[in-house]
Amino acid sequence: MKKRLDGKIAIITGSGRGIGRACALRYGREGATVVVNDIRSENVIRVVGEITSAGGKAFAHPCDVTDPAQVQSMVDRTVEEFGRLDVLYANAGGSMPKATHLTSVEEYRQVVALNMDAVFYGIHAALPVFMRQKSGLFLTTASGAGQNGVADLAAYGAAKAGVINLMRVIAIEYGGMGIRANSISPGPMGTELMHSWLDTMEGGAQAFGAQVPSGRLGTPEDIAVAAAFLATDEAFFINGVCLPVDGAVSALLASPRPGKPL
Repeated sequence: MKKRLDGKIAIITGSGRGIGRACALRYGREGATVVVNDIRSENVIRVVGEITSAGGKAFAHPCDVTDPAQVQSMVDRTVEEFGRLDVLYANAGGSMPKATHLTSVEEYRQVVALNMDAVFYGIHAALPVFMRQKSGLFLTTASGAGQNGVADLAAYGAAKAGVINLMRVIAIEYGGMGIRANSISPGPMGTELMHSWLDTMEGGAQAFGAQVPSGRLGTPEDIAVAAAFLATDEAFFINGVCLPVDGAVSALLASPRPGKPL
């Protein structure tokens, strides 16, 4: 039986763990050849092994996506190896939660470099390929912090807001060439890091997750389902959007409630 992503070649950055890993595994199950990227080569090797042991196809390319030359090399190598590129999922990211007045200029630059500059480098490297093919999908992992203000995430939120708008502009400029650009905005995720933070608070992760309208924290697999669908040919007319995958958190009106913190 033909799988939804059969024949597609996809680069997924930051796919050595977390959301990126889940997306890489899902793409592999759906029939895509996945170029697994992470700054840590041991993570890349592990995920490539997971994909191939499940019967999928994967290709390892560890590199630092904040270096435009390394991103260009990754795209070039992929096209040389497979003859095309169908999806560039710029998923790599991270934050340094800290009040703005305590955030150093260097920390600000590091956060913006990883969360916004790296996305532009990927787009800049892959656009000529997509234009030549007259097809291709740019995908990014955004954040609710890029759509609404979140305390202690000034640099991260600004970078994610920039990424959301960048994808909209790419969709407008190149949509007529068959090129798409979308973002996925995850909600509160039940990651190991999130749990370690929530477990220090009263009620822990269970109480926090109960406040999500859908009744639980998100999982990396929830994001992978959306990412795989957006890479299908059926999703062609979905272009320039930021898709919330957040259990309706973004649908909430952020107004004071008696006895409950926002």
